[in-house]
Amino acid sequence: MVSRDNKNEKRLYRHKRVRSKISGTPERPRLCVYRSNDNIYVQVIDDTVGKTLVAASSTEKEFGSEGANVESAKKVGKLIAERTLDKGISEVVFDRGGYLYHGRVKALAEAAREAGLKF
Repeated sequence: MVSRDNKNEKRLYRHKRVRSKISGTPERPRLCVYRSNDNIYVQVIDDTVGKTLVAASSTEKEFGSEGANVESAKKVGKLIAERTLDKGISEVVFDRGGYLYHGRVKALAEAAREAGLKF
């Protein structure tokens, strides 16, 4: 019997490799993406103190029951950019969380860039 690889284990391995090179500072915090089957979540994190500065997700009230699609990822990207800019942060380091830069992750990143975040 052929065994299948666990996709989440492989993603966590990639994520660990990326995190060894990327770290958020007070000047350039880390924009971290988590993508589940049902929703997409984003946090802006200062790794020097281990604190989440800003967060947004597709589970918030204004999204209703849209859930996990490219359109909701674009809305979350725009929302996180607005909240981050309101906090006075204009530059971030993008952490894709071990996911491919494709689909929902790409849509979120491009929407955040269009809304004014630099990364």
